Amino acid sequence: MSQEITAPLHTTFELKAGLHPLTVLVLLDTTLHIFHDQLQKKIQQAPKFFENAPIVLDLVKIQTQSEPVHFDAIREILIQHRLIPVGVKNGSAQQHKDAVASGFAILQEGVKKTNPVSNSSHVATNNAPHSLPQTPTSALSLSSYAKLVTTQVRSGQQVYAKGCDLIVLGPISQGAELLSDGHIHVYGPLRGRALAGINGNKSAHIFCHSLEAELISIAGHYKLSEDIEKIAWRVSVDIALINGQLDIRLI
Repeated sequence: MSQEITAPLHTTFELKAGLHPLTVLVLLDTTLHIFHDQLQKKIQQAPKFFENAPIVLDLVKIQTQSEPVHFDAIREILIQHRLIPVGVKNGSAQQHKDAVASGFAILQEGVKKTNPVSNSSHVATNNAPHSLPQTPTSALSLSSYAKLVTTQVRSGQQVYAKGCDLIVLGPISQGAELLSDGHIHVYGPLRGRALAGINGNKSAHIFCHSLEAELISIAGHYKLSEDIEKIAWRVSVDIALINGQLDIRLI
């Protein structure tokens, strides 16, 4: 009797654990037309930054409200603004149930790799000489090494320093993006976007010789160019996150 020989099945996927930065949108009010208009205004400030960004809804501020949350409508509003709705967290049992029915995942609070949507900031200045400082002892790097870039970072390019600091000797063009789990040091004009501490490291700093950025961010707290220009423009700065607010100091 002959035996039928079957070819081994071709493996079509692998499952791996991954940690990726997500943007957290903290819901304060669920009035849909107000939410739509305010979200639109916020995105217009930095459309490229938010384009196709994965979004997690934090329900902690509305957890006790009795009115149902219209997750289907919120999801449509997010998609309309080219955001990718991913999940919710910190809601009541009923809110989580309704969110799942609308296609959201439930994120446990133990998931820390998120970037809260916040543009709070605080500014302090001093008259120190214009030279980049040594890394403060209260804001140590994540590791003993750094990623070094000696050339210009051009528009459309993205540089990510995973698990370490990022040092760039050349200028940063508009439309370029710097990402780092630790500090970011720029020894030329910073005209693009710089996001430090993207893994949630609140002790990260951004140092640059000439601040002309479209966006700066530390651990998800960000500030856009229209606000930066009012505070410190084309000067050397040290940017840190102090008490949950961006602190920009002249150096």
